[in-house]
Amino acid sequence: MDERQALNAFAAMAQEHRLRIVRHLVTAGPDGLAAGVLATAVGVSTSNISFHLKELDHAGLIASRREGRSIIYSAVYPALSGLIQFLMSDCCQGRPEVCDPAMAALSTCCIPTGDTAHV
Repeated sequence: MDERQALNAFAAMAQEHRLRIVRHLVTAGPDGLAAGVLATAVGVSTSNISFHLKELDHAGLIASRREGRSIIYSAVYPALSGLIQFLMSDCCQGRPEVCDPAMAALSTCCIPTGDTAHV
């Protein structure tokens, strides 16, 4: 991920509803969620959710697919991972203890819980 892509991603998430959408989609996993479910979860109208989803899609943070009559949205995990890597790539300067808390937080998200794993 380059600086321009990172700026676009951060700009897209620099709004409370869009940040909540991304967090819900990360939690939902690869199966994703329908737009109506997301609207209810983040507290926006169904007419307003499409605006927020468009901004996140344009930044490459989410993707959509059609399932029957519904459009299902899911997080683009490689883009989110790239954003984290962009932030942390020059971390530590030879002092791993600086990055240890971030690495510990990330490692807990990849532990399988039940029949699903968070990526």
